[in-house]
Amino acid sequence: MKKRILRYLKHLFITFFVIAIIAILFGLYHGASASYGHNPKRIAFNGEGPYVFYKNDSTLNVNYIKGNKDDGFYLDQKNYAVTESIPANCFFQLDSTSFNFSINPKIEIPKTTYADQEKILAISDIESGYKTFRDFLINNKVIDQHLNWTFGKGHLVLVGDFVDRGFSTTQVLWFIYKLEQDAKKHGGHVHFIIGNHELKNMYGDYEAASLKYTFVASILGKNQANLYDSNSVLGNWLSSKNAIESINGNLFTHGGLHPDIAKLDMSLASINNLLRASYYTAPYPKPNKSETDVLLSSKTGICWYRGYFKDDLTQDDINKPLDKFKAKAIIVGHTIQSKVKRFYNGRVIGIDVSHSKDYHKNWPSKKSEGLLIENNIYYRVFDNGDKKKI
Repeated sequence: MKKRILRYLKHLFITFFVIAIIAILFGLYHGASASYGHNPKRIAFNGEGPYVFYKNDSTLNVNYIKGNKDDGFYLDQKNYAVTESIPANCFFQLDSTSFNFSINPKIEIPKTTYADQEKILAISDIESGYKTFRDFLINNKVIDQHLNWTFGKGHLVLVGDFVDRGFSTTQVLWFIYKLEQDAKKHGGHVHFIIGNHELKNMYGDYEAASLKYTFVASILGKNQANLYDSNSVLGNWLSSKNAIESINGNLFTHGGLHPDIAKLDMSLASINNLLRASYYTAPYPKPNKSETDVLLSSKTGICWYRGYFKDDLTQDDINKPLDKFKAKAIIVGHTIQSKVKRFYNGRVIGIDVSHSKDYHKNWPSKKSEGLLIENNIYYRVFDNGDKKKI
């Protein structure tokens, strides 16, 4: 009897062990990982900022958080005229570095279409990872070690979801803001394409945001919705961005184009105008249906769509929207891939990969990738600056 029990327990252990191994392998295949080594600096607030709000039509209020949890926190505040070029500094706790830039409250809506045959580097879904983003750009010669723009007249395309799930959201956004200014001085371009997580922050869904930013808002005497509302400089700046752009014959959008979009009598510019007007509105179903619902829905909207990788689409389903907009290919983030790769005869390129995080490590370790388009050739580019044709 004892031997039978031991034999049963042995088989039971082996069964559980095999199931555990299968579960781990399944998780790894789908991008799961374990995190460890969480750095306490992730919720240090001294030097955090700037947080900039319109005090009235003529005045901006600039705030930096100072202090610590033992001695208490306070705000270093200063008012500026909206007509001024405002000097600003953004501090990064992890390695005690900072960068300088100027705040210009005048917001310009970017173009939708660009055609100049310059090279393009695209990356997506950084998710508040300032160090990861910064180091990727340095190693791929977009900027130098001093964060100066070195990409000439090239296009840096940021394909959405640069916020949430991390502790460096403010640093990432101001860094993009700075890069835009620097690129423009050299004839280059930074394209910040809106993703679904930028939308979430604009219309008040903070489920994926770090609790750090609830504390930040409280220290500022505001609620979290105020950080990116129409009364903040960053909110105004975000709400000016496009959801889709055409650059040298390639489309860039966070989610993708549902096949029904080919039926709409709308240009890319009119699509951007429609979506921009809805950025502060949650995409809940409306009782009165409209043909443009396909653009706004959290399932089929171009900031949300996962159909390229989740639905049973034909090549014709892919081709029709792309042909409508005379696009060679569409580059998307949003749906995670094991690597940057091409689908549907090369007309869809998925570039969302698991990036490393600023304030903790992962097992297995994560490596950033992006997409380089140069002389109409597509390359995977890696976080060490290497590249591989795809």
